[in-house]
Amino acid sequence: MTQTSTRPRRLSPAEVHALLGEPEDMVKAKIQDRIDEYFRLFIAHSPFVSMATADAEGRADCSPRGDYPGFVKVLDDHTLAIPDRPGNKIADSFRNLAENDGIGLLFLIPGLRETLRVNGRAYPTDDPDVLARMRTEAKDPVLAIVVEVAEAYFHCGRALIRSRLWDPASQALADEIPSVGEIATAQFGMDIDPMALTHALEEGYRKLY
Repeated sequence: MTQTSTRPRRLSPAEVHALLGEPEDMVKAKIQDRIDEYFRLFIAHSPFVSMATADAEGRADCSPRGDYPGFVKVLDDHTLAIPDRPGNKIADSFRNLAENDGIGLLFLIPGLRETLRVNGRAYPTDDPDVLARMRTEAKDPVLAIVVEVAEAYFHCGRALIRSRLWDPASQALADEIPSVGEIATAQFGMDIDPMALTHALEEGYRKLY
């Protein structure tokens, strides 16, 4: 028996547009091409940003970035800088930017429902003046990503309201999945006590700085 495909049908841009309709004038008007005083304030209080990039073939990647509030620096009204803190060294974002310099950022502030979206072009730098502005615990990052801003705007809080992201009761969801140690042991066939691996990873997190 031939198995039929279960892949959902693809909609054309015209079909999508017909279903969604036109955005309101105020929605279109809120998109700016610079970082104004309110965007600066939001970035100065944000400890977390999701960073989306894609390679030349369009294969996309979204990377979480976080540090103390204000870790992303506003260099001027059209330029941001994101420090590259120690991580897994896979460097997907850097490889993507070498092929396709488009970038999308989503800033969050804990407890706030609205988010800040920034889109533009980006490239890596080791400029010592830029890195010095990102010094944390007496350490400069080795690299930073410079973002040339094309679009910036606040996004309404519907998604965070629906997800109940900041609701303390939602944290109970974390207890319903295996620990990172148990997952790593199962995925990679590691001959190690899952609890010991979890503790080792947690200790590593505590030594970030």
